[in-house]
Amino acid sequence: MGTGNRLKHQGVPEPLSDAHYAKLKRKAGLPTDDVPEFKKQKAQNGKPRNKPNTKPAGKANTKANGKPNGRTNATKPAPAVPAKNGKVVKPLNKKARAEPELDLDDMSDGIGGGFSDGEDMSDLDDEEGLPDDFLGSDDSVYDSGGEEERKAMFSEDDDDSDGDAEERLTAANIVGLSRKLDQEKAEEEAAAEAELQETLQTNFDPLVLDGDEETQNKNLLAPDLQLLRQRLSDTVRVLEDFATLAEPGTSRSDYTKRLLEDIMVYYGYSEFLAEKLLNLFPPREALAFFDANETPRPIVIRTNTLRTSRRELASALINRGCVVEPVGSWSKVGLQIFEASVPLGATPEYLSGHYILQAASSFLPCMALAPQKGERILDMSAAPGGKTTFCAQLMANTGCIFANDPSKTRSRGLIGNVHRLGVRNVIVCNYDARDFPKVMGGFDRVLLDAPCTGTGVIAKDPSIKTNKTEKDFITIPHTQKQLLLGAIDSVNHAGTGGYVVYSTCSVSVEENEQVVQYALKKRPNVRLVSTELPFGKEGFTAYQGKNFDKSLSLTRRFYPHTLNLDGFYVAKFHKIGPTPANLVSDRSESKPRQDDVIDKTPIVDEDAKAAEGDEFGGFDDEQDAEYIERAKRNAMRKRGLDPKALDKPKVQDKAKSDSSDTKPKAKPAKVGKKKTNSKA
Repeated sequence: MGTGNRLKHQGVPEPLSDAHYAKLKRKAGLPTDDVPEFKKQKAQNGKPRNKPNTKPAGKANTKANGKPNGRTNATKPAPAVPAKNGKVVKPLNKKARAEPELDLDDMSDGIGGGFSDGEDMSDLDDEEGLPDDFLGSDDSVYDSGGEEERKAMFSEDDDDSDGDAEERLTAANIVGLSRKLDQEKAEEEAAAEAELQETLQTNFDPLVLDGDEETQNKNLLAPDLQLLRQRLSDTVRVLEDFATLAEPGTSRSDYTKRLLEDIMVYYGYSEFLAEKLLNLFPPREALAFFDANETPRPIVIRTNTLRTSRRELASALINRGCVVEPVGSWSKVGLQIFEASVPLGATPEYLSGHYILQAASSFLPCMALAPQKGERILDMSAAPGGKTTFCAQLMANTGCIFANDPSKTRSRGLIGNVHRLGVRNVIVCNYDARDFPKVMGGFDRVLLDAPCTGTGVIAKDPSIKTNKTEKDFITIPHTQKQLLLGAIDSVNHAGTGGYVVYSTCSVSVEENEQVVQYALKKRPNVRLVSTELPFGKEGFTAYQGKNFDKSLSLTRRFYPHTLNLDGFYVAKFHKIGPTPANLVSDRSESKPRQDDVIDKTPIVDEDAKAAEGDEFGGFDDEQDAEYIERAKRNAMRKRGLDPKALDKPKVQDKAKSDSSDTKPKAKPAKVGKKKTNSKA
């Protein structure tokens, strides 16, 4: 095996000198003896020449001029390093093995010309060994005498050793290194604390009630939702156990104000609506209500039992890749759709009228109304037809249902669903429901799903969070009161009926309990009865200092965070007698107030006035007839018809008119002759 390139260019590393050991001792802080430094011999290329551990035999080393240097290249071991115990220990180097004969001529070619005359290496042989006490201390000794005692390895040739050597730490090194590690740890902790303080200043501080100026400044920064959520939970926990957990000198109103501000920022509500909804529940339940409004409700369909059964519909949808489940034990027609591989509004079952997409909460008013077969039912706000068709389904297509909606546009969807579901006992009408008692009355049952602010369906329409104002909670309840009074006046108290169901998809008290209380006050001939719904929370009998009738506990409230349904309210009235005549005139369209100005100007017939001849002069019918005739001919040409066909009826009409004109003219002549004859 020949000499490697590394050995040719660099040679074997030179042994460590006394100056090196003295330098190590000075770094460790130990006393050192004055040791002369040896001059490093250099090769002709200007680099330190490394003395090899072994020298090849058989050839004399020649200089650049060809003269021999008088020395033979015999193999010579590296100088031994004396240990402290006086024994001579050879430096361990696993790769320093006996090499084959090395041609110095070849070697000189690789490193720049061989060795010079001045580079006599005999001084290395004549060196006296280092004294035994040259180290002076045990702590800085690195004994390389054996594999067991080896503590450090500095050669790059020891990569194949059994394990990497670790530096031996002295007492002084341990103290200095420990001090350095402590300093680095302190710096890291200081940096982390500074970063945390910066983060807390950028966002909201948990459970810190800031002043108005600080709040205004922090509102300009983006909030940290994680810290904000943690502070919401902490504030709710404090409000639940205020006496124990509250900070000294802080009132409950301060925590409530902070909770309201955090809800506005975290959930995106307006201040007015957030405060109104927060007052409905305890703090923890209010937080659950706001969380539920961020989660959409599951998709629910209602089976049309007029065409199929729920079991058959479920199996058909499962075969189409849908994951379905019954809504609950309280409904026999509802199915929840958790996953669908096809659009639910375009399946053959949907187009065939086997089901309709309808929220589960919309089942509740129809179940409370409980229509019977053969009865006359009025749905005052019927579009898009989910409740109307459900009532027809419960009545098995018997009786008669009047589906009214004031919007003609929405009535189109109502008519489409009625035809698609195969309902045959529905009459669609378009009236203002407040005037319906004048149109028709005597219904057995009336269903009023009144228009509302929609605070129970925020999950479907998040825009409600910000677009509802205090004005909406004044005008909408006023309309609801008028509609409810009209529904009571439209129902017949005799017979098996006489029931009115009032429902809204809102959770506010202004649209529910206050409207029902108003109806009970204005119509003493009605009373509340049980809705017969198996679940739901009781309605309020008192709210923020207002006391309602105790019978309002029979009404039912439904919340999204308790039943996973849309927020809903259902109340059921029973009319026990006719409405007194003096109360009917108390409606909004009855007698005007004294302050109202009444215009008593007589109404003039405009047609008669135009006939008398005014400045306008009327229309020119002959000129208009020409334009009309031209438009008809153009329309016929576009349809590919002959416009001359319009002239044929005119010819016949003229002939008839001429014949009719000639006949009356002949009669007066005969009468005149008779008269003359008689005179004669």
